[in-house]
Amino acid sequence: MAASATVGTVPATPAATDHMDPRKLIAFFAMVLGMFMSILDIQIVSASLAEIQAGLSAGSDEIGWVQTSYLIAEVIMIPLSGTLARIVSTRYLFAASAAGFTMASALCATATNIDQMIVYRAIQGFIGGGMIPSVFAAAFTIFPPSKRSIVSPIIGLIATLAPTIGPTVGGYLSHAFSWHWLFLVNIVPGIIVTIVTWNFIDFDKPEFSLIRKFDWWGLLSMGVFLGALEYVLEEGNSNDWFNDSYIFMGAIASAVAAVVFFYRAFTVEFPVVDLRAFTNRNFAFGSVFSFVMGIGLYGLTYIYPVYLGRIRGYDSLMIGETMFVSGLAMFFTAPIAGKLSTKIDLRLMMIIGFASFAAGTYIMTHLTQDWDFYELFIPQIFRGFGLMMCMVPINNIALGTMPPARMRGASGLFNLTRNLGGAVGLAIINTVLTNRQDVHYERLRENIDWGSPAAIDQMNNMAANFNTYGMDGAVVAIKQMVGLVTKQAVVLAFSDVFLMLTLLFLAMILGVAMLDKPAPQGGGGGGGGH
Repeated sequence: MAASATVGTVPATPAATDHMDPRKLIAFFAMVLGMFMSILDIQIVSASLAEIQAGLSAGSDEIGWVQTSYLIAEVIMIPLSGTLARIVSTRYLFAASAAGFTMASALCATATNIDQMIVYRAIQGFIGGGMIPSVFAAAFTIFPPSKRSIVSPIIGLIATLAPTIGPTVGGYLSHAFSWHWLFLVNIVPGIIVTIVTWNFIDFDKPEFSLIRKFDWWGLLSMGVFLGALEYVLEEGNSNDWFNDSYIFMGAIASAVAAVVFFYRAFTVEFPVVDLRAFTNRNFAFGSVFSFVMGIGLYGLTYIYPVYLGRIRGYDSLMIGETMFVSGLAMFFTAPIAGKLSTKIDLRLMMIIGFASFAAGTYIMTHLTQDWDFYELFIPQIFRGFGLMMCMVPINNIALGTMPPARMRGASGLFNLTRNLGGAVGLAIINTVLTNRQDVHYERLRENIDWGSPAAIDQMNNMAANFNTYGMDGAVVAIKQMVGLVTKQAVVLAFSDVFLMLTLLFLAMILGVAMLDKPAPQGGGGGGGGH
């Protein structure tokens, strides 16, 4: 299916000319702002969970749900949004999502206990999830293909920059004001997005007659399948996986619901999610790459703050300032990636991107407990550059050959793969960190010869220091030594995770060879849609 032909079938879009309707541009940029807020809010709380925990008097086992509830709800809405946009139109869906997201943000800021916060965050995530795929769908249907080199980097930058700078923005807001501002900051932009999108979006018309055919069982099974899967992945490691009855039941529920969901998706007349998009080979491969990008994007956005917090003792603001390097690298790479996408083979761009990603994580395999901003500087630049170099061609390959009729559903699936990649990546990273830390601790303990002169000297010096303060020096010294060994074991576990990610991104370079040669921007689509 030629990309230039597909764009022409959308009403009021001139395929032949490059003229852009200013109303559509205004609508598109308002949608981009809405998507930015929705994706930013996944990570904006991550560096400030301690402040929220203190503010709501929450337990350490409860506070993680401020993030988990948002993710579970968002993952359900993202694939559903394509079907909803068909029924009620992009205009109604987006304006309602923006308004609902803004109100839910206000509710989050007023939460007085952890239970309220978890409910409000789930509402915020569910409604906000409706904004993300609509932007991708709009970008590839309302703009002529000649404008893709500008549009694709914009949505790619927002989708990757928002979660990367989330901890930075969140750390700054909670430091400068209070944790309430993590949510209050959405109010004014949310109102603007709601008003502008309501008045300016006119890309499509609602098809209310489809409500009668709506597959409610499909919706229910998809909600249980994705919601339970996200819960299992998020909570599995901290609850010892299938040894925990809730995790075990969640896995069973997800598996059973998945069978029901896929059965209905292929048999009912109007499925809740249109899975036929995967018959387009480039979309299928693009979704696999998107899944891996989710691992790289969310996995590294998670692991850097954990290292800086646990090993370096950084607070939320210091973590945010350190993480900002990746965001700047992405920002400056986006226009370069847009230009290159019209000049060179998109597969070559992806190879450069994955190689850059792998180089950044390979440097991190040499991590020590003394690394801080300057040692992390180059790996973060590699990461930011690699993300943008991959994101632009992956978007173009996956969605650039989709016919407009399937674009909304395909966009939801495509965004879902990135979020699921992030969830799977975090589950694997946490599990590897825990297991490898135990392995390294045992090895280090075996290698420390408590009878060696160096160890005895170290113990005696530590003990003498504490004896002067009237403490039991020997006991405190042993505790200190155990602490040092534990810290070193954690650092070695981090190195293992970075090595694992390096191998994954190198493997993706081989995967790029499986793609058909994509058409140049503005031409037809390689490996066309069936």
